[in-house]
Amino acid sequence: MRFSLILTICPTDNQQKIVDAAKAEGVTGATLLSATGTGVKEAKTFFGLSLDRPQEAIIMVAERHCVPSVMKAIYDAGDMVQPGNGICFALPLDAVMGLESQLSVLKKKVEKYI
Repeated sequence: MRFSLILTICPTDNQQKIVDAAKAEGVTGATLLSATGTGVKEAKTFFGLSLDRPQEAIIMVAERHCVPSVMKAIYDAGDMVQPGNGICFALPLDAVMGLESQLSVLKKKVEKYI
């Protein structure tokens, strides 16, 4: 099996919908981190405090055959067509360790894509 890392940056209030959508498409888990950042439109501030919505970085590992459908599910669940609702991208992974307990689940999910 070959894997990719899927990284999603989204508003905190969308995180659960995004994780649920990704899991429905074959992702077996996710790591969520609080995030801050900048984009084309700068954050509004009030006396130096940001008024932007809190953001999350969601890190997932997916089998490469599943990546297009996982990313589509994330995009739809997060309503990413709307400005400020996030970004999602995938990077190929050269090596992955620690997924032994999840391999049987991953094999079943990948079978529908092969």
